[in-house]
Amino acid sequence: MTDDEDHLAPPAHLEGLKGMDLVRRTLEEARGAARQQGKNVGRGRPSPGTRRVAGNSRRRWSGPGPDHRDPQLLGALTSDVAKSRGWSARVAEGAVFGRWRAVVGDQIAAHASPTALHEGVLTVAAESTAWATQLRMVQSQILAKIAAAVGDGVVTSLKITGPVGPSWKKGPRNVPGRGPRDTYG
Repeated sequence: MTDDEDHLAPPAHLEGLKGMDLVRRTLEEARGAARQQGKNVGRGRPSPGTRRVAGNSRRRWSGPGPDHRDPQLLGALTSDVAKSRGWSARVAEGAVFGRWRAVVGDQIAAHASPTALHEGVLTVAAESTAWATQLRMVQSQILAKIAAAVGDGVVTSLKITGPVGPSWKKGPRNVPGRGPRDTYG
């Protein structure tokens, strides 16, 4: 052995140890020697993953895993806001109108559309009396699809209307009678 190799070799009492066992034993001996000299040993420095901030609180860095501080999807954030403010029922009602085509399918959506939702009753306007009749026959299936898509209790029943003739009513009040006719003699 040369002088350089002799200098790098472990002491005689540690020669049988290798790898991490050698490192641990050497560290224990160094700490013991420091304690004998009256030094404060064993505290070490904080790891780079933590940093002290004002007071005794510790800041933890996000790291590679998902965290609440990471960017969030807009849909998840808006649903959280709706829940915290008590808007969930109104959002679910709006989802009935917004997702109508996806809920009932293209064929039904092409011939019928929702017009109003009041106290759980969804009013659906069909383009013809034939479509209105067909929708009344599959009403329970439509209700089940709506409940699966937006939640139970949002829509409790359907009011299906067919096409109606023109109305001469303008506003909330009307006068009974035949309506406008040819009054010029």
